[in-house]
Amino acid sequence: MARPDSGANLAMAAAGFIGCPFRLQGRDPAHGLDCVGLVAVSLAAAGISPKSPSGYGLRNLFVGQWLHFAAASGLAPSPGPIRTGDVVLMALGHGQHHLVIAESGSSVIHAHAGLGKVVRQPLDPQWRVVAKWHAAPQKGD
Repeated sequence: MARPDSGANLAMAAAGFIGCPFRLQGRDPAHGLDCVGLVAVSLAAAGISPKSPSGYGLRNLFVGQWLHFAAASGLAPSPGPIRTGDVVLMALGHGQHHLVIAESGSSVIHAHAGLGKVVRQPLDPQWRVVAKWHAAPQKGD
């Protein structure tokens, strides 16, 4: 199974979904994606089999019960600054958590509920990083 090289393949895969409509718990680009759906379809497009949570709402005070899905999807913690291809869990405030895919250290791709579609935008300095992951290398890589 192919793995994103330095995250570039994952970021490129995510960029391919820019413009897809937003839909809470959406997993099909033709019908809409939310942030979890965007990560899932981007991982799949990059050759990684995603495992996705369900049963969440637009606002979630506690997300700990879903964090194990990152490891189950072949992601490993990513220390240091945000880098291309990182999957980043952000706290936006008011009980809202959000997943984004880093296109660079300063630009992200994400499913934007307010704009109603997947977009590319600068990383918002008011968003707080809760956790971040990168595609785990396969044995032999």
